[in-house]
Amino acid sequence: MMDAAAHALSDPTRRQILQLVRDDESTVGEIASNFPVTRPAISQHLKVLVDAQLMAVRPDGNRRYYRARPEGLTDLRAWLDSFWRTSLRNLKVEVERERWNELKDESQHRGLDDG
Repeated sequence: MMDAAAHALSDPTRRQILQLVRDDESTVGEIASNFPVTRPAISQHLKVLVDAQLMAVRPDGNRRYYRARPEGLTDLRAWLDSFWRTSLRNLKVEVERERWNELKDESQHRGLDDG
């Protein structure tokens, strides 16, 4: 599912659609009214988002209501977070190494100044 989510999010229109339905559900017509493309084009984007499990659909009579499914981002987020954790770990090691070298240099200079 991570690949499907990444593919779905690669399109700026789909990212904007997710933003629109992040906090509240909307119909296709309500969503389409925010874009300069046809309603069938929006329906195609919605299909990709639903297939990627990033959106849920709730039928109500002849209308379909769409809402974001943040839990659909779980795998993708975990994968991205792994890069962040590695970067933070590497930064910590580098800062500690730099600080160790500074302390070592200060200690050596004090030793020379005393002699």
